Amino acid sequence: MLRKTAPLMNYVQEHPEIVVQLVDLIGITSVMEVLIRLIGADETIYSNYADTMQWLENTDVLGMIADKFSSSDSPEVHANAAEILCAVTRCAPPSLAAKICSPSFVGRLFCHALEGSRPKSVLVHSLSVCISLLDPKRLASASYQAFRSNVSHGALVTASPETVDGMLESLGNLLNLLDTSTAENVLPTTYGCLRPPLGKHRLKIVEFISVLLTVGSETAEQELISQSAIKRSIDLFFEYPYNNFLHHHVENIIVSCLEGKRTELVEHVLNECDIVGKILAADKLSSLSTESNGPTVPSEGKTPSKIGNVGHMTRIANKLIQLGNSNSTIQTHLQGNSEWVEWQTDVLVRRNEVENVYHWACGRPTSLHDRGRDSDDDDFRDRDYDVAALANNLSQAFRYGIYSNDDIEEAQGSLERDDEGCLF
Repeated sequence: MLRKTAPLMNYVQEHPEIVVQLVDLIGITSVMEVLIRLIGADETIYSNYADTMQWLENTDVLGMIADKFSSSDSPEVHANAAEILCAVTRCAPPSLAAKICSPSFVGRLFCHALEGSRPKSVLVHSLSVCISLLDPKRLASASYQAFRSNVSHGALVTASPETVDGMLESLGNLLNLLDTSTAENVLPTTYGCLRPPLGKHRLKIVEFISVLLTVGSETAEQELISQSAIKRSIDLFFEYPYNNFLHHHVENIIVSCLEGKRTELVEHVLNECDIVGKILAADKLSSLSTESNGPTVPSEGKTPSKIGNVGHMTRIANKLIQLGNSNSTIQTHLQGNSEWVEWQTDVLVRRNEVENVYHWACGRPTSLHDRGRDSDDDDFRDRDYDVAALANNLSQAFRYGIYSNDDIEEAQGSLERDDEGCLF
């Protein structure tokens, strides 16, 4: 494909059944890479051979790939199909970009994702495509990383208001899946048990909400408020105090709302979601509650563990104070809460002093003291990772024997449960 692109594309054009056969083998990563180049999602090939590849834009190759979510139960097939579609959102021929952004194609994805009988991996990877449509620069994952690192990104697909509206039509059904009250599966942990575990699918829904808030759509913001999507995400933050993957996305949701231009979003987070009251209550308790009716249940006969979201709560609290200096709505809300003022003075200020690494006498070079943060931290904070996919990569490492053989059998069992939401 790289050296004889034009002759090969001409041959494929004369034998269109090859495309169908490749799509049928989409679960094989090397076939996935061929398809990405074949459909023009590799800028190097497409920019040089656009005329040769024009015929493929008139086929329904994207539809065939999307339909693999419905016709296959294999998580590998779902992951590779999503990877191809995400690659199209990052660098696509114009007609394919128009197809993948269309409300009908988005509706097709959600139709597959929300089928009750389908594996949860269909929902997870379908949402990955939608997230990539909303934010094409977002880092993707899986085994395609090394291949994609050699591809220079071209024009990115931008989600239109119609695309966002198409996604909002299924928002209510997605939010129903965030309800954990009727789930019966239980996951034992070192601190107790989860009834039920959060699961990759719920984590991906929260990530979708997080990204949806960044597109600046007033319609999307109104829907998220009216359907209590933001409130439910914040509730999950406190119901699962040890899931830092979740905390990462919920913190992004809160910050997006507070930094947004619309006062309605700020007031929703402060009042209806009561973020200040929830932070104060959780920090005061500081340990897992034995009387909680939530999904995180402490071990019997043991001292409850300290909650694991204090770091994120501290960052959110500091963000509230920072934004309060320029936002009268936030400032008035904080100053009107005497408990917050006392907690900020007695707890938060001292905690920030203790956690300021530049005040530690650890032999750090004095030149670093003048910097806001070091280069590693700079690089980390400028990236936004698909944390659910990072967890999946760890599972894949076990599957392909990167770790010791003693762990493979146990890991394989966890993989079989993975798509049903039992990992978190």
